[in-house]
Amino acid sequence: MEGPPSVAGWRLHRQGISTPLGDDPADTVRHLLAVQAQDYYGSLWAVGLRTKGAREVDVERAIAERRIVRTWPMRGTLHLVAPEDARWMLSLMAIRALDRDRARQEREFGLDARTTGRCAEVVTRLLEGGRQLTRGALYEALAERKVDTEGQRGLHILGRLAHEGLICQGPREGKQPTFVLLDEWIPRTAILDRDAALAELARRYFAGHGPATVHDLAWWSGLTVRDAQAAVDGAKPTLSHHDYDGVRHWFTESPSAPARAVPAVHLLPPFDEYLVGYKDRSAALDAAHNRQVVGINGLVNPSLIVDGRVNALWKRTLDRQGATLSLTPLRPLRKADRPALARAARRYGKFIGQPVVLAAD
Repeated sequence: MEGPPSVAGWRLHRQGISTPLGDDPADTVRHLLAVQAQDYYGSLWAVGLRTKGAREVDVERAIAERRIVRTWPMRGTLHLVAPEDARWMLSLMAIRALDRDRARQEREFGLDARTTGRCAEVVTRLLEGGRQLTRGALYEALAERKVDTEGQRGLHILGRLAHEGLICQGPREGKQPTFVLLDEWIPRTAILDRDAALAELARRYFAGHGPATVHDLAWWSGLTVRDAQAAVDGAKPTLSHHDYDGVRHWFTESPSAPARAVPAVHLLPPFDEYLVGYKDRSAALDAAHNRQVVGINGLVNPSLIVDGRVNALWKRTLDRQGATLSLTPLRPLRKADRPALARAARRYGKFIGQPVVLAAD
């Protein structure tokens, strides 16, 4: 009897990398539950990579049309989420970041409950009625109302209000994101009770990222391992599991092992879910290359994967002629991989609407 596919092959399938999830960028985000998005253009490609025929403008349009929301639901990090998921995710997971940062914010920036409440009132008045303001415009308006935003204080004020569910990011104004009131930007939805939210978290995470472990879920969500286990327990009727090397991995459905006669090559953006979605990245990343791919400061570099494993780093340079993709190999690139690499580059060029040239360091 044929065994289950490899962890890497399974994840490539469930994440929509080896087989696109559909033709709607919003549905791609919904399937993954959240897509890390502090690198704006990287997050657009993370969605485009997994969406059949998508172009960069299609993902941006979905954001502008409010079918994808940019907010901070977990780990204090900006993500793309579906509008109906934003509030319950903030309620369940953003509180962890708030609790972690509250004492420091009060000590270093004077952001006690009273001050934060006043900031919330001021920002609400500035944005109500559908107004969209960039960070710089908000800082200027806050300063006019005697709210100090110097240094890192402004970032912490807006971060606090985003974690509390008052604001989120709206469309871009030039190259700058705008901020909007969450309750005006997306329809109001019910907030799940904690047990229901935990179960929904587990079901959705393993649907989009499985097979994965309880510790992977804890890492990705920013919750404790105890909470992650409670989430799995609540979702067990919808989950299945398989033990890889004695470690239990959870998932929602088991795909057939794909028949593949040619190498599979994909260009992943920075902070891609294929890497940041798991605490244990050994299924995709050699230990010897970990520091080159994941920097000391937490930066996850754009990477080239071959048959599910990180093979090289890449970066793009744009000029009037188009985009140049420079590769820094971490493992030897086989001659048989080059046609698939060329296809991956053409696909990326089609997404950004630019001709692409490949260059190796």
